[in-house]
Amino acid sequence: MPIEIKMPALSPTMEEGTLAKWLVKEGDTVKSGDLLAEIETDKATMEFEAVDEGTIGKLTVAAGTEGVKVGTVIATLNGEGEEAAPEKEVASKEEPKKEELAKAQPVKAEAPKPAEAVAVGQRPRPAPPTGRTNASPLARRLAAEKNIDLAALTGSGPNGRIVKADLDGASPGAAPAEKPADKVAAPPATSAPDKAPSAPVAGVPDIPHTAEKLSGVRKVIARRLTESKQTVPHIYLTVDIRLDALLKLRGELNAGLGARGVKLSVNDLLIKALAVSLMQVPKCNVMFTPDQLITFSRADISVAVSVPSGLITPIIKGADTKGVAAISTEMKDLAARAKEQKLKPEEYQGGTASLSNMGMMGIKQFEAVINPPQGMIMAIGAGEQRPYVIDGALGIATVMSATGSFDHRAIDGADGAELMAAFKALVEAPLAMLA
Repeated sequence: MPIEIKMPALSPTMEEGTLAKWLVKEGDTVKSGDLLAEIETDKATMEFEAVDEGTIGKLTVAAGTEGVKVGTVIATLNGEGEEAAPEKEVASKEEPKKEELAKAQPVKAEAPKPAEAVAVGQRPRPAPPTGRTNASPLARRLAAEKNIDLAALTGSGPNGRIVKADLDGASPGAAPAEKPADKVAAPPATSAPDKAPSAPVAGVPDIPHTAEKLSGVRKVIARRLTESKQTVPHIYLTVDIRLDALLKLRGELNAGLGARGVKLSVNDLLIKALAVSLMQVPKCNVMFTPDQLITFSRADISVAVSVPSGLITPIIKGADTKGVAAISTEMKDLAARAKEQKLKPEEYQGGTASLSNMGMMGIKQFEAVINPPQGMIMAIGAGEQRPYVIDGALGIATVMSATGSFDHRAIDGADGAELMAAFKALVEAPLAMLA
């Protein structure tokens, strides 16, 4: 009996995904560990591997299909000796039934049975239109942008649904193909259901605008940040930190690391400083639960990275024990793969605290929203030349403002202040965090 291959849950929060690309075709032989497909989740594009061995029988969900629920059968796998029946055999089994029925009584013309209409290994033809072309939301949007008439296309998705792949090679403004089945149910020439403006959304003013469907990433960000501000009592603590010693050390380290192809950023050193300060003040390296306070024995720092689809926080695990060169190399790799949506769930889920740096954008100071269930996040502002008291005298120094956001259910104000003091001391005397 064929094995059902179902849409996997590639992360604990995944409820649906997009089957971006099939890496196999019907009739291919696969074994355990072979790549079957690329699946887009709300955070990344991931490769899906085969668990069993056999021959791909039927791809039941077309490439490009969006909103495929976890657990949906996306393909079948035939074991040894199992094959789909050839087209002629299928037809021969059905034909006698039709002839016997015709002898018994006249019958009205009806749509062909699935076994008659679809030969094994072929995609089903689209169902007759019923006033609205059967197409995925992505296909509709791309068709509108490219001025492609969806009625002229043949869908390759489930039940003849038009998906993104069907738009490849289609000509803008193509006229609908003349099909017998369309003559009865085709809409009047004056109506264009697929291109009609969508119904106005309540609350949107009558001003020229564009509307874009929310991505999965944006929906997750909206939900999690709303929950954070509604359920987590935030307390904010800000300190001004002199950066001159850190910048000097960075220059010296980069001079020595250049031969190894490593170039440290200020952010790399701040990740290290936050991790070490969390170990010095373990009361801030915590997570709040309804009946427990969890204190972590290492510092895994989630680092906010802006990507085209929103925001993601890849994790530097054990940053308190890693060298700054290792942190820099790992951070560059994680950030690059985050922008390509190639991170694995374990690379962005978890973490004991977060760091968000907007200094490179010229932001002087801000208050970041805690990323639950973590207990704190450090917000880094821009380093700038400011008047500063140096050894009792007024001078000019490079100073940045750092703001810690703390979950007040788990972290008292005094403990948060202790962490901010430890972080300030490490940045202003950075050799201590390298020891």
